[in-house]
Amino acid sequence: MATITQVTPRRGRWTELALLVPALGLGVYAYLQVGLGVTGSPPADLATFAAVLGGIALAVHLVLRWRAPYADPVILPVVIALNGIGLAMIARVHLALQMRARPPAWDQDPSKQMMWIAVGAFAAIVVIVWLRDHRTLRRYTWTALVLGVVLLLMPMLPVIGREINGSRLWVGVGGFTLQPAELAKIAFAVFFAGYLVTHRDQLTLAGTKVLGLTLPRARDLGPVLLAWGISIGVLLMQKELGTSILLFGLFIAMLYVATERLSWVIIGVLLTIGGVLVIATQVGYVQARIDVWLHALEPAIYHRDPGGSGQIVSGLFGMANGGLMGTGWGEGFPYLTYSANADMIVPSLAEELGLTGVLAVLMLYVILVQRGLRAGLGVRDGFGKLLASGLAFTVALQCFVVVGGATRVIPLSGLTMPFLAAGGSSLLANWIILALLLRVSDAARRPGPDAAIGPLVIVGPASDAVEPAATTGRGRGTRGGQGSGAAGATT
Repeated sequence: MATITQVTPRRGRWTELALLVPALGLGVYAYLQVGLGVTGSPPADLATFAAVLGGIALAVHLVLRWRAPYADPVILPVVIALNGIGLAMIARVHLALQMRARPPAWDQDPSKQMMWIAVGAFAAIVVIVWLRDHRTLRRYTWTALVLGVVLLLMPMLPVIGREINGSRLWVGVGGFTLQPAELAKIAFAVFFAGYLVTHRDQLTLAGTKVLGLTLPRARDLGPVLLAWGISIGVLLMQKELGTSILLFGLFIAMLYVATERLSWVIIGVLLTIGGVLVIATQVGYVQARIDVWLHALEPAIYHRDPGGSGQIVSGLFGMANGGLMGTGWGEGFPYLTYSANADMIVPSLAEELGLTGVLAVLMLYVILVQRGLRAGLGVRDGFGKLLASGLAFTVALQCFVVVGGATRVIPLSGLTMPFLAAGGSSLLANWIILALLLRVSDAARRPGPDAAIGPLVIVGPASDAVEPAATTGRGRGTRGGQGSGAAGATT
């Protein structure tokens, strides 16, 4: 019989600290190797780099153990490790580009990335301190929908909207720019979780069987068609494929978690493929992206404007140059690839760290997503289950879109790797996602009497749903053993 290990705040605090030390050491070591490889000497600001990144990690750790003492101790160290590796690669590309006569516009000083990490960490601290119970967000289900739509439409405004590289995804005031779609994905995750908890029975039980699949009723397809329409609208107005795939994939993933009906996934895939095919014939920019994806090595496509395949081809050759073990920090040529510190940071890492190194980085994302899903499985309320699952799927889907685009599995998009690539909007949004996952994991791991117990909806077959015997969480359990605390007592 498997043993259950009791979770205590002290155990979580020391586990997290023990993991933060090697996570910080990984980033500092990478930064040191970048300096040695590019300039032949350690970076002059190595101590500052270590102190600032360590200070950010320690501040989040202390606030987390104060306000959410039972939170998962693995999530924060994984994110700090990704931040450190990303900073090292951004510094490596920056140093190489500064040696050129005219650095390209996409060059970014690593100090700016560090500033955005600090801003994102501060936003995470605010969420952890302000949001005492994740179930509070359920009250704002429809507000989140409105907020998400407003954020998506902001780049279309005539004064503040900005178009960069053919996509209209940014808003700007003076020299400050922000990508609202990064924050919109959080708002949509809150809306989807609240909506699916409320309407789960209709989506699960109603429908007719066709060829072994239970098809939903026409009126239940309304939210799916709405999400599909928003995704297609984003693609039409903003000329961005990755954001559309991310938003629609998020909804379908959460819908499957809520209902466990394969028919919803099939419908979602068919709508996605159909929408892309239709838009590809109507929007020249999207058609160019698809041509680049299918015919990247053809000379006519390589020099095409817009949508030339030089970025993809250069990234592929960089990964080939890295081979199995990589060239080593500072020994490759990642700066020859356009946006090597942002959209194409994965090929940059693959060149200098090799296949083994980039697989290790991807395993960090696997751990992060797994811990997020585990928090969703452990929490007792349906809203928390769907929210944590949706946020974890968001990170996984974004990684798939970015890595798939860089390796020609799917067309290239303008999304960036979470916590790794240069980009302030992405860092801010993903640190907020981190805070929400930590808040849900705190409720999931909190033992019996003090655990957060929600009103209804256990994700799974409708026959498995149980009503809570008490909602105060003060020593009373739920029918079916839901209040025993076992779900939150494993590490």
